[in-house]
Amino acid sequence: MLPTNSSPLQIADLFRGDLQLTTPPNVYFELQKVVDDPNKSLMDAGLIIEKDPALSMRLLKIVNSAFFGFPSQIASIPRATALIGVTELQNLVLGTVVIDRFSSLPGGLLSMHDFWARSVRCALISKELCIYKQNKNDLDSIFICGLLHDIGQLVFYRRIPVLAREIGLLVDATGVDETQAENNVIGFDHYQTGAELARLWRLPQIIIETIGQHCYFEYLGIYSDASSIIRIANYLSKMDSEGTHPSDLCKDIPADDLSSLIDRTHSQFEEIFKLFYPTY
Repeated sequence: MLPTNSSPLQIADLFRGDLQLTTPPNVYFELQKVVDDPNKSLMDAGLIIEKDPALSMRLLKIVNSAFFGFPSQIASIPRATALIGVTELQNLVLGTVVIDRFSSLPGGLLSMHDFWARSVRCALISKELCIYKQNKNDLDSIFICGLLHDIGQLVFYRRIPVLAREIGLLVDATGVDETQAENNVIGFDHYQTGAELARLWRLPQIIIETIGQHCYFEYLGIYSDASSIIRIANYLSKMDSEGTHPSDLCKDIPADDLSSLIDRTHSQFEEIFKLFYPTY
């Protein structure tokens, strides 16, 4: 029998008094101002990023990687922006900044390497699925949605590490679904928490919705297709580590197509992961 939630916690309690957690990534919003201002150009976006040489270098490495597969070397941020667009560049910035911010947790309760490896794998599969399903509307944002879909778990381990560990032990001991364990122990799950963090950071609605609606298969909102893609990618990203197999989530994808899709992400993974998650 699962323990009944006796925690008086509310989601909002997790964000009180932690400025590092609740302060949104500044460079992301500086880029957003460029996007929103008709008098600004791609050059203005490049200048914002070039203020941070380390970030510029990482972004150029990503743009020149198998992630984009451009035939020739991209040597400057303005050129990269012109090729991939400000929105995708913004999302790459957001991904690298968030990974840097959550590169370690006190006490070693969670392997950050494993967490971000799983998240990057999910993000890569999300992008491949989006291309496969010809969902052009969400393609620019789908990678960052996959990357951040489990961000609420890091909030748990940062703010309530004892309860987070209790949830992990409960899942290991009983095999119960992770979100069910979270709701029983805390009263809410990490997807609800991650969506609230995305709201606090004023991130695009597609990121908020794909996190917050992750467990709601019946969700039919404007981002239902993107939510479905992240759901499938999350499942597939755990296949190796948990010994799972394609389920009804993937029933509309022929087995050969699914195998090819997963193989493509495997071939990209090592290079992309090292770029997003350098050795800390």
